[in-house]
Amino acid sequence: MGYDDQSHVELGEMLKERGLDVPKTKGDRIAALTEADASTPFIHRIQDRFPWASVPVIAVVVILIVGGSLTAILFGDNIIGWFTEDEFDGELIDFDSAQARAFAEGLVALGDSEWQGRMSGSASEHAAAQSNLDNFSDFGLSIEDNSFAVPMFEIQEEPSLTICIPGTIPILSGIAPCSGADINRQEIDYTHREEFVMQGYSGSSDYQFQDNIPVVDLGNASDNGTWENASASIGMVFGQGGVSSNTQLLLKAQQNDLYGLILVTWDSTGGENPPNNCKIPGEEGRCVPYFKSVDTTQFESLPPGIPFMMVSNDVGEQIRDEVVNGEGRISMGVSVDNQGERDVKAPCGILPGKTDELIIFGAHHDTVYNGPGAVDDTSGSASVLELARQFANMAETKGEPYYTMKFCTWGGEEEGLHGSKAYVAAYLGQLQENLRLYINLDMNHVDIDLETRGNSLWMFGNDARDMKYINQIVDQFKQEDPYGLASRYDINTQTLDGEKGASDGMPYNSDHGPFVYDIQREPGDERGRAIVCYGSGSWEYHTFHDDMDRFNEESLAVSGIIYGSYAAWLAWG
Repeated sequence: MGYDDQSHVELGEMLKERGLDVPKTKGDRIAALTEADASTPFIHRIQDRFPWASVPVIAVVVILIVGGSLTAILFGDNIIGWFTEDEFDGELIDFDSAQARAFAEGLVALGDSEWQGRMSGSASEHAAAQSNLDNFSDFGLSIEDNSFAVPMFEIQEEPSLTICIPGTIPILSGIAPCSGADINRQEIDYTHREEFVMQGYSGSSDYQFQDNIPVVDLGNASDNGTWENASASIGMVFGQGGVSSNTQLLLKAQQNDLYGLILVTWDSTGGENPPNNCKIPGEEGRCVPYFKSVDTTQFESLPPGIPFMMVSNDVGEQIRDEVVNGEGRISMGVSVDNQGERDVKAPCGILPGKTDELIIFGAHHDTVYNGPGAVDDTSGSASVLELARQFANMAETKGEPYYTMKFCTWGGEEEGLHGSKAYVAAYLGQLQENLRLYINLDMNHVDIDLETRGNSLWMFGNDARDMKYINQIVDQFKQEDPYGLASRYDINTQTLDGEKGASDGMPYNSDHGPFVYDIQREPGDERGRAIVCYGSGSWEYHTFHDDMDRFNEESLAVSGIIYGSYAAWLAWG
């Protein structure tokens, strides 16, 4: 293995061991090591990398190599690099699922009194961060109270959505349809969170029946001409089939001067396979609306006056029948400030190590505004808390770890990974120099109904060296079957080491993204190394139904034990 195969951090450690200055870029580090090798005898280079290697030992090794393959003697500085290829020989750590559930219940209880969520920048999100800090401190860890001002919206009042079907007499008598004098009108009020949900960075509106704002059916949003004809109207998109994301929808609404945007969860005429939010128990056939955000970096300026909401399929069809294709009118009251910045928190508990090199466990403690977020991602935050407790206990018996261990939770994830992005930017130099591994737990949870919703977890990383050990630990986990977990859960592993955006690359869809890709600031910089766990079966994702009723704490122990065991082995051997 040559210097090109080493990570940015590993090259820095080699330079430190030789007492040399550590340049910033990978290319400069390789050049410095190569120059040092040119002036260092071969024997000394081996002894630098393997302190146990005396001259007689090196001689024996060379004789063995020559005996096995003469080509091996055409050596560079990594002739015996294969001696460092260890097998995992550690023990599986403990993980208390009941304690993890207790952490989750504590966080859920901190949700907004009205809407239940812990929206980024809100008092509820800050309370969750403080609770995590308090727990880290109680475990005996040092604490790091990070706060970052990031672009963030605030829903200032309960939004409203109503349609009115005019009476027959007012239309004939000259009375304004849907006015107070229209005593035969029919008004249908829709229930916030259950029948409609605001989308990320929505703008504000106060549209009344008398404004008679038209609603235009944009279909699946793929026809540019239909968008152009929707100017000064509220556009309604069914199923999002023709546009890739909420970001593209809001951009098109801004470009075409729409007055508002309604996204319908699913078009029931579009096929026989409704999404999972249409299958939630007790809601069969009614596709519960959910929250999604937009990428604020794609906008020169966010439109302050384009309200953006998602409605259930039955609400969407009723608006289409009564307003788009009928005489009905719409009222939409939305009060959202999407123009400023708000503070999001990123609390960390720290277990100091013998070196400054870092292993970081992370999850996000914020949720969508419209639900408790028990699975997304209270499950991950509870896992990080339980792992922090376990590692603090291990340190009491094992002593100081080799790596400095950090246990962090992030605000701002649901609106664009703002907390983890800001953290990486704030600590960029330290992370480039010292990050060994980032471990992300985002919905590392399997629904309690294993038979109907599946029992699978996906564990993946972007470096084959890490995944080699993870696979060995998974094998050991299956053999030992702690708490009977291996017999109940299907564990899938994969290495995703391609470029950003490639099919074989690490997705940039959760808080591991900044730790993998944002660390690359110059050509030649190494990507960060990360491992991630995703679970399955969360039909309630981003809806008001994501509560503790379906919480399955034992499933958290799978990733907790496997990833925790790897980190403990790295830390203590």
